[in-house]
Amino acid sequence: MASQILLIAMVLLICVFSDRLSGKIGVPALLLFIGIGILFGSDGLFKIPFEDYSFASSVCEIALIIIMFTGGFAVKWEAAKPVIVKSCLLSTLGVVITACATMLFCRFALSMAWTESFLLGAVISSTDAASVFSVLRSRRLNLKNGLAPLLEVESGSNDPFSYMLTVIALALMNGQGAGFVWYLVFAQIVFGALGGVLVGMIAVYVAKRVKTSSDGFEVILFLASALLAYALPSLFSGNGYLSVYIAGVIMGNADIPKKREAVTFLNGVTGLAQIAVFFLLGLLSSPSTFPASMIPAILIYLFLTIVSRPLAVLILGGKSPIKDRIFISFAGLRGASSIVFAIMATVDEAHTVSNVFNIVFCVCLLSMIGQGSLLPFAAKKLGLIDNSSDVLKTFNDYKEESSITMMRMFVPAGHPWEDKQLSEVVLPTGSLAVMIKRGDENIIPKGSTVIRAEDSVVLSVPPYDSDRSFKLREIHISKKHHWAGMTIRELKLPERLLVVMIKRGNESVIPSGATEILVGDTVVVTETEDTHIHTTAIAHT
Repeated sequence: MASQILLIAMVLLICVFSDRLSGKIGVPALLLFIGIGILFGSDGLFKIPFEDYSFASSVCEIALIIIMFTGGFAVKWEAAKPVIVKSCLLSTLGVVITACATMLFCRFALSMAWTESFLLGAVISSTDAASVFSVLRSRRLNLKNGLAPLLEVESGSNDPFSYMLTVIALALMNGQGAGFVWYLVFAQIVFGALGGVLVGMIAVYVAKRVKTSSDGFEVILFLASALLAYALPSLFSGNGYLSVYIAGVIMGNADIPKKREAVTFLNGVTGLAQIAVFFLLGLLSSPSTFPASMIPAILIYLFLTIVSRPLAVLILGGKSPIKDRIFISFAGLRGASSIVFAIMATVDEAHTVSNVFNIVFCVCLLSMIGQGSLLPFAAKKLGLIDNSSDVLKTFNDYKEESSITMMRMFVPAGHPWEDKQLSEVVLPTGSLAVMIKRGDENIIPKGSTVIRAEDSVVLSVPPYDSDRSFKLREIHISKKHHWAGMTIRELKLPERLLVVMIKRGNESVIPSGATEILVGDTVVVTETEDTHIHTTAIAHT
């Protein structure tokens, strides 16, 4: 037993170092994990024999649940909302178009049977969230035109439809009739969506109202919710992966306690799940058997990359610029989910002539080596890099690096600080004067620096550590919003609301009662749960 534990520890450590190495050599870390699995496998250096597809399928199924839940949990709704329609079209109809086009290619170009062609098209039709997330995060790929959230939502939400098509293909190959197939379509979508909404809402309700006696039990609630979201609809032939993803989105965007701890926990568990999946897939593969499947794999990969994926993007891309469409097409990385679905097809009773696992495995390797490595280069060549943004802000687990807040204090004529040395004034507790702006001059202050009228003293102050008794909320003012054209004092806000800032273009306006709210403004308000802030305070601010 000790030798097996030592082997697991070695594999995990090698994968950790490989993850650090991937950013330097420009290769996706997940590809290195597969390589490590191959290295330990029957054709590698360590010659570990492993051909248990059923065990691998069970492990990968659980790991994929965690990966998909975390993918949904990480989606920041505020960043995803502008591209949600296009993302959902690509992750649903886009998957169907890709699968059908690939099916036709396999049938007529490779002379495969109709059902086997449909199975291959279904298995390979989805982009892999783990691969896309890995490239975006590790390479800090900051993209223009909302492409990062679009790819994140699409890649995170299209696995359920690929899974549904795979289930339908296997049902047809096992001789099931049209009635059963139509029931599968209904059950997969309806029960999967209902299960995700139900579990997600109940989990949020429980997390907000049930306090555990020990720290860390909240994250166990989230993990249990993910497993429940998968199992519940699966009992009725529903799409468990769709349910898991929806539950993750609902919980990730809810204001629930211990959310930061949950994100840290889920990221750790997801990292372990990804290592387990990709290492196991590498261990399960036998590169010595690849040559027989390499030619159809290369042809399918080329067709998928050049024809079927771009076709889906062309049809569903709306009015997106041509450069955006090219990049979205190129960013359709294949990975773990396709290989997991191929394992599912391998252990199923359905008979296939081709080695589906080897073909799909080789296609995914080609995708991760080619597209995964060249994605940053493609973004740069297409002029889609946005150096003014941070791709990590599109994820719910994004944290600001700074632990301080900057505050400006204007010193008008007659202010108690006027004509006094900085060492003579009493600054707010825990603050530090870091700069004095005097006209066009920026002064680095010392204790002997004299503060003059019309100076602006810039202070660094500790951030507020919220106890969740209040929260900030942004309200965008459209033409139809009833606040448009009104002053702050005319709003008649509830007692628990206070307008603290108005974002107007690149300007941040600190409001007074006479401040008028304009169309296009973003009004930031505080909302308290147990402290009443009277609107009279607003009018006199």
